Amino acid sequence: MIVLAHRGLWRTAAEKNSLGALREALTQGFGIETDLRDHDGRVVISHDPPTGTAPALEQFLDMYVETGSAHTLALNVKSDGLQEKVQKALADRHIGPEKYFLFDMAVPDALGYFQLEMPCFTRESELEPAPAYVNQAAGVWLDCFFQDWINKGTILKHIDAGRRVALVSPELHGRDKSIAWKNWREAANGLRSQGRADQLMICTDHPAEARTYFDGED
Repeated sequence: MIVLAHRGLWRTAAEKNSLGALREALTQGFGIETDLRDHDGRVVISHDPPTGTAPALEQFLDMYVETGSAHTLALNVKSDGLQEKVQKALADRHIGPEKYFLFDMAVPDALGYFQLEMPCFTRESELEPAPAYVNQAAGVWLDCFFQDWINKGTILKHIDAGRRVALVSPELHGRDKSIAWKNWREAANGLRSQGRADQLMICTDHPAEARTYFDGED
């Protein structure tokens, strides 16, 4: 299973999406989930409406290349119309589509990414039981906002259809993660035994714990 560090590897809330937290996640061997927004004509890393202190996407990608990382980047698109700027920033650094995916953009905005042949994930959740553009998507962002509804069958349904799956750990929504992690571990173990471990990801605030837990066989 690929572990995505949610907004980097941080200790305090103020460190989330900082270059230091993102670098630490990469050097510790984790993938990263981070947020893209527009600010004064630039694409920046910021979950909330950004200020002038938000790092530029180019700074983050330069760091990704400098660290020699090949870990997965999950790029959460929070502003419309970023397609060409994001594509150029990635292409200029030779970061290919096998190393990243985009998700969470508005449905009409997703069409621009598909036209550029950039890999996108759709979302399935209690609120979105029928994921948009699922037949075009490279994968599915499986989210559990209110309850632990995601099971092994849900995961394998998409993977067997040729789509990768990223699981959103419940602590991202303020809930306990233990039940969900227990439910997902069987699927993770089965995929690993079949040589398909890279088809499944988890986005979590506890990446080190997740790596240890999902590497176990029990």
